[in-house]
Amino acid sequence: KKKGDTAFRQKDFSMAIDCYSQFIDVGTMVSPTIYARRCLSYLMNDMPQQALDDAVQALAIFPTWPTAFYLQAAALFSLGKENEAREALKDGSAVEARSKGH
Repeated sequence: KKKGDTAFRQKDFSMAIDCYSQFIDVGTMVSPTIYARRCLSYLMNDMPQQALDDAVQALAIFPTWPTAFYLQAAALFSLGKENEAREALKDGSAVEARSKGH
């Protein structure tokens, strides 16, 4: 995980993907943050379908995390699915508003 975080900060997204994938494959701890960072890395490497898959995984682990909805929207938009992206943004905004008590 640390190697992935370092690669991510250095904008070496291919290395980050590899490191995060190894961490996920070990399966010692399921973390929505790992999926989110790998999702962003996929997006930066123009791999929107893989990014979407990771955003969905992050949502499955933490269904009330607005960031996962926003990542899902970004991936959907990159795939040309603008209507679905808008829905994900609305869902994320609604979840965020509920979590802040608005």
